[in-house]
Amino acid sequence: MLREKYILLLLTNVKRPRSMAGESEKKILLEMVQADGADEGCVTFVLHDEDHTLGNSLRYMIMKKSVLVTDVEFCGYTITHPSESKINFRIQTRGGVPAVEPLRRGLTELNDVCQHVLNTFQARVNEFKERQEQPME
Repeated sequence: MLREKYILLLLTNVKRPRSMAGESEKKILLEMVQADGADEGCVTFVLHDEDHTLGNSLRYMIMKKSVLVTDVEFCGYTITHPSESKINFRIQTRGGVPAVEPLRRGLTELNDVCQHVLNTFQARVNEFKERQEQPME
């Protein structure tokens, strides 16, 4: 029987209800679940407070890169139940590459894409506002 070990990867401060104002607690946002004896190349990451928006985008970014770099053998995600906002995100790699590396790379690239979209959108909004402010002849 395999026991699972949970490794905390990311924490954030969360405010408690007003009755306990000023105090904060740590909330788990990302866990790494790995069966005992399994190598670092086969890991399930549990992302809390997330849904298909991040899951599908991140899966796409990781698999898109794996076409060029053949270190990712499998990448997929499931949402355990529609009422839960939790993703089980699984990555299997080849060649002894730790599964954390494609995850980190995918998150970085997804962040870059989102930043580009935001910058482009903001530039177009500013252009539109400038045109609206110009007097008509």
